[in-house]
This record gives sequence, C-alpha cells and structure tokens, in this order.
Amino acid sequence: MPWLRKLVAAALVLGGVGAVAVWVMSAPVRLDAATVAQLGPGDAAKGKRIFYAGGCTSCHARPGAKGEDRLALTGGLELKTPFGTFVPPNISQDAKDGIGAWSEEDFANAMLRGVSPAGEHFYPAFPYASYTRMKPSDVADLYAFMKTLPAVAGKAPDHKLAFPFNIRRGIGLWKRLYLNPEQVIAVADGAPDKVAAGRYLVEGPGHCGECHTPRDLAGGTRKSEWLAGATAAEGSGIVPNITAGEGGIGEWSEGDIANYLETGFTPDFDSVGGAMVEVQKNMAALTADDRAAIAAYLKAVPPHPNGYPARKKPAS
Repeated sequence: MPWLRKLVAAALVLGGVGAVAVWVMSAPVRLDAATVAQLGPGDAAKGKRIFYAGGCTSCHARPGAKGEDRLALTGGLELKTPFGTFVPPNISQDAKDGIGAWSEEDFANAMLRGVSPAGEHFYPAFPYASYTRMKPSDVADLYAFMKTLPAVAGKAPDHKLAFPFNIRRGIGLWKRLYLNPEQVIAVADGAPDKVAAGRYLVEGPGHCGECHTPRDLAGGTRKSEWLAGATAAEGSGIVPNITAGEGGIGEWSEGDIANYLETGFTPDFDSVGGAMVEVQKNMAALTADDRAAIAAYLKAVPPHPNGYPARKKPAS
C-alpha cells in the first residue's frame, strides 16, 4: 500500500522536524556580550547587602546552622515539592564541591539565565526567575562578596526527581514561558523613589514573589495575582497574602512592615514563624532605608484576595 508508506514517511519527517525544533527551542541561552560587559570588577562591601537581600543562607547554609556558621554554604536542605525533592547545592568557595572555580561570567549566567558553567539548565527551585531582574553590576558585587566566604568541602546530595521532571533540557521550554527580566508592577508617576527601590529589592534579589505568589500547573508564577499568597511549595501550609487585599496586610502601615522585617514582630506582637524565620534574619541585615523601601513598595502593590484555597475550620 504505497499511500500508507508515504503517510508513515511523512509522519516520521514531521516528527523529526518537531524534535529538532524542540531541541533548538529548549537550548540553554547564555548572556550576551553586552550584558557581560556590564558586570565590572564587583565590590565585596556592596555585595554583602545583595547577599542578604537575596537570602542565600536560607537555602544554602547547612541545615540547622546558626550565627557565623550560616556562611558555610554547603547546601543540603531538602525542599520537598509536588515536582520532587530539590536539594540546594554547595555554593561555598570550594573549587571541587562548590563554586570556587567559577568565573564571574559563570556566576552571572547562573544568576541571570539559570545556566550552569557546563551549559545545563538549573531547575527554577533556584529562583533565577526573579534574579534575572537584577542589575549585572549587583551580580558582580555579589560574586565579589561570595569570594570572601569560606571554602567548605562536601557535595550536597542530588535532586530526587521522577520522569519527566528529571530531564533538565525541558527547563528550556519553561524558561521561554516564564523567564522575563521585566519588572512585574508598574510604579505610578510621582511615586516616591523608595517605591522603585523597594520594587527592585522585592521583585529581584529578594525574590518574594517566588513564595508569596500562586503558581500555575507548570510551576510559573501568576503575575495577575502578584504577592497574593499561595499554597506552600512544601507540605500543606500556606504562604500569606502580602498585598492590601482581603486577608492580606492592608491594615499594616509602612512602619509596621519595616519593623516586622527588622524585629520579626507583627503589629499585634505575634512573631515570625516557619520558613519566614530565615528570611527575616536576612532582612534584618539590610539597612533601615532598604526595609523602608520594601515596605513602601508592598503598600503600592495592587490588592488581591488570598491566592490560596480557603481553609476549612476544624470541627468543634
């Protein structure tokens, strides 16, 4: 049956063309030369601020580490999600087990494009979808600061992911949908400069939207519900709404927000808990101006109702 052979041949050709197209579209994309040229030599003193704004210790410090031990960035924390268990790697200055052998350009490609020195995609459990909004000069400063931290031997365990999530190449298609360096919220004309400064910290290095924004089935953040709260990626808890919408922080003043970031106490004298404990420690290491800027931005974000399903009250 000649027609059947032709049909099979056509299907094979189309399948081959489709496979090539997917392979090309999913390829890792590195920084262009113009962006690399903006990196500069980096300033470690300025990079310390970006380090704490970025919350690097929250995921990469040894689990349970306290005080100065939090700067031993050995990784190993298990992040159990619906996609599998992700384990943040060692990002200390150890040349073998960490990132001590990375160049500044390697580091920038990881932060801004989610691409490893070996040319592989990083999983977006590493929040480069937010870091991509960072200034190249800030990435260079962060790299300079990271160089001052200790080298600690010891490789973190591998991720535990089932098919198809264990195929890194597929992340390239995810990036085409969700990796966008544009700011999420427009700043109104005439808004104080600190609102724009807060936007940069929250949407970029602070990556607050990675936890506080609901996600779609593919794991991308729903920008239309920015910071509305979400079901926690781990376990069955919730991450609160931090907009002025119903269930959010509309009754908090800018001073209340800034004080919470510094002290960990809410306006009604409750204290920070859960995963936010480590985040608040990082926010406390920022300047008062930075915390005030974050507060001003959060008050300017459009209000949304809670972005997570209503919780049933326990039976009495």
